[in-house]
Amino acid sequence: MATSSINITLPEPLKAYVEAQADSGAFGTPSDFIRELILDDRDRRRRNLEEHLLDALKHEDDSVEISDEEWQSADLVEILLARLQPTL
Repeated sequence: MATSSINITLPEPLKAYVEAQADSGAFGTPSDFIRELILDDRDRRRRNLEEHLLDALKHEDDSVEISDEEWQSADLVEILLARLQPTL
């Protein structure tokens, strides 16, 4: 996977916390810690989406409509996340 950089600004206590996580040996660098947080968030959101979709299958009156084009899309998960965001 290609990488690129992003700059973030944190209050001093959060910066110190991130650096402490890296210094503890649990993560190689502060970037590794932030990357792990982002991946965990992505996985949590996908699990929530999966749970919501399974619930929708059980309760037909709460179903989500998907167009033929959306079913064919490689970004179906992102489409569903956007559509269901207010309920997640």
